[in-house]
Amino acid sequence: MKLNNVMKVLTIVSTIFIPLTFVVGVYGMNFKYMPELSWENGYIMTWGVMGCITLFMIILFRYKKWW
Repeated sequence: MKLNNVMKVLTIVSTIFIPLTFVVGVYGMNFKYMPELSWENGYIMTWGVMGCITLFMIILFRYKKWW
């Protein structure tokens, strides 16, 4: 039973980090024509989007009582 709970928590944590890894991977490719790179607050907005994704997933998991 304890192993099942540990696996559930690890799955939830990895599920939260997969979309963040995708976002970081896209911005790490050094494309020449990405409008967000020239925006004054593009860096902060990217962090904000990543934070919103994380909060949304945590709220969703709490709502469904998975965590």
